Amino acid sequence: MKSVFSKIIQKEISCHLVAENDFAIAFMDIQPIALGHVLVVPKLERDYLFDLDDDIYSQLWNFTKIIQYAIKKVVKCQRIGVSVVGLEVPHAHIHLIPINSIDDMNFKNKISISHDELRVLASKIAQHITI
Repeated sequence: MKSVFSKIIQKEISCHLVAENDFAIAFMDIQPIALGHVLVVPKLERDYLFDLDDDIYSQLWNFTKIIQYAIKKVVKCQRIGVSVVGLEVPHAHIHLIPINSIDDMNFKNKISISHDELRVLASKIAQHITI
């Protein structure tokens, strides 16, 4: 059975796209814990991040680095926190979360944001990406 992320990658489900390349896709988390919370997902469906082959793993992290720079240009924050939990969706993914303190990485603290606001934010972040 395809994961929800595979359905997004295959354009069967819409998302607030930030960027994509041959190896990965980045889109806004629809249940963010911070303004600017982005998911970076390999296009190859693997449940566990460390099961990716070395080339795709490296490509994923290189893409993630590009995305975090763009987020930082749009969302005021000290850093972009990184989390790889992997339990909520059976498809490897990286959470990029704008943070100002360690408390900002608490996944119990969801924020309320409309789809229109997510769309605008995705567009602003995308403007700072050069692939």
